[in-house]
Parts: sequence; structure tokens; C-alpha cells
Amino acid sequence: MATKKLKLEEEAITEILVADTDSESGAEVSDVEEEFEEEEEQQQQEQQQLLLRQASAEDKPQSATSGGGLSAWGPPQGRNTKVHPFVDPAKGMKKSEAPHINKDSSPLSVLMLFFTEIFHLLVEQTNLYYEQFLDRQARPSRRLPDITLPDMMTFIALALQMGHILKDTLHDYWSRLRQLHTPFYGETMTRDRFLHILRFLHFADNSQRPDQNEEYDRLWKLRTVFDTLDDNYVKMYNPSENLTVEEVIVKFSGRVIFRQYIPKKRKHFGIKIYKLCDEAGYTCAMRVYLGKDSQSATDNMTATHATVRHLTRRVEGL
Repeated sequence: MATKKLKLEEEAITEILVADTDSESGAEVSDVEEEFEEEEEQQQQEQQQLLLRQASAEDKPQSATSGGGLSAWGPPQGRNTKVHPFVDPAKGMKKSEAPHINKDSSPLSVLMLFFTEIFHLLVEQTNLYYEQFLDRQARPSRRLPDITLPDMMTFIALALQMGHILKDTLHDYWSRLRQLHTPFYGETMTRDRFLHILRFLHFADNSQRPDQNEEYDRLWKLRTVFDTLDDNYVKMYNPSENLTVEEVIVKFSGRVIFRQYIPKKRKHFGIKIYKLCDEAGYTCAMRVYLGKDSQSATDNMTATHATVRHLTRRVEGL
């Protein structure tokens, strides 16, 4: 809508410019301002009426045979629009997989549902790595006892506890100095035993290292641990109907080729993980970002789309 311009006669403009500050000129300027205000109010009313008419027209759906030529509201035509109803059982822990778990169970009991297999794997691979280390020695050395499952669980518990009591060095946790002494660590495990497990802690057999070709798995050292945990997430829990795919950054400052640097995140350096979570925040499935994934991308699907498809298929048919 074209804006109407207020036109004044040449004589009126001259009078306004050269007039003194008397009552007559002041009244004339006042009249001009009032006319401007009336014009602006009229324009605002006309714009509001136009917006109302457009909104009412958009609210009315038009059929494919209507004069506007627009199709009716609904799913796009020509695609698979079949919607499957949600028939999954009630969300929560699967009683068939964990019949002994209830609301009174300890956190350790729930933790062992997911990590029992992983603890056994750590014991096996750590002892194997120690054996390989002894075989490479030029001269025989004193052999230490094999690591047992209680040893590994105690080691993990101490490592988690150290995050709550920060000290300058690892040896300070077993220090006997009065100002540093913390009896809990020495009474739970000796320092040398803890350092031995830490020295040979391993997750995969180095002799099974894959060739670094185009399909090289960059997560091969942790693949068994990661897949075991991912399978237990799906096996132990019934997710809700509402799911979401999110990405998280796990802080990591080590040297891996797929480490990410995202300056906008609070954790600048870390490993990116895609997670499928339900409305309760439970992780139903996860996938590590290992770099540009050209294998998953196709002509009709981007790598991001392929990641979402991979995560959602983990919970299909549960």
C-alpha cells in the first residue's frame, strides 16, 4: 500500500520556516503534527486489517481442486505415509532380564547388570597384555600374580574415588605424610598393586590389530567394550515412545585421530558421541563419531541421516 504524503502549499511552508515563535506559528505547527498523527494511525489500522485478512485466509485449507490450486493439509503425497502405532510394553527395566532388581536394589547391583561382562574382559585382556610383555623381555623377571576379578573391581572403584579427592600426584594417595595421609586407599589396595594394574590395563589383544585400510575401525581397541555396553543398554530397558537423538562431547585430551575441537562447547577437546535417549534421559543406543563417514552416505541419504537411522534401528521391534 502506497503511503500518502502530506503536501503543503508553497506559501504555508514559507510561513512555517520564517515565522517567529509567536502563538500563530506555534498553532500552525501543531496542526501539522496532528495531521501526521492521524495519517499514521490510519496506516496502522489498514495494516492490521490486511494482516487479519491474510491470517484468516491461511487458516482455511484449500483442496487440490480449489481455485488456489493448493493441496489439502496433510502428509506429502507419493510417499510412504503409513504410521505405525506405538505398541511397546511399559517403559522401564525389563523384568525378564533382571528379575532380582527392584526399587530397593543397591546402585552396585544395577551397575553390575551393565558392566559384569566388561569387568571379565578387562581381567582377561590385562593379564594377556602382561604375558605378552614378559615374553618380550630379554631376560626373565619376577612374575607377579595374575589379576583377579575382585582386583579389577577394586581398581575401578579407587579410580572413581580419586575424582572426589584431588591430589598433586598419584603417589600422594598412598602417602604417609601427616598432611596428605588418606588411610582409605592403602587399606583397600596396595600402591604397587594399583600401579601394576594401571600399567598393564588393556581392552583388546594387540596381536589382533586390523590393517589400516579404507575400512579401518578407529575404535578397535575399545570396540568390544563399547558394543557390549551398547547391547546392554538395549537389552535391559524398555524405552518410552518419545525419543531424541543428541550429541555429547566426552572430555578427552589424549592422542586419537577422531578427537574433536569445538570452541563453542564448554569442553573444547573431546570425543563426540551420538546418543538415542528417551524422555527419562536413559541412553538407548549410542555411536562414536570417528571422522567423516563416507561409507554410510548414499545418493539419497546424508551421513547425518544414516546416523539417525542406525540409532533408531537399535530399538526397532523391542
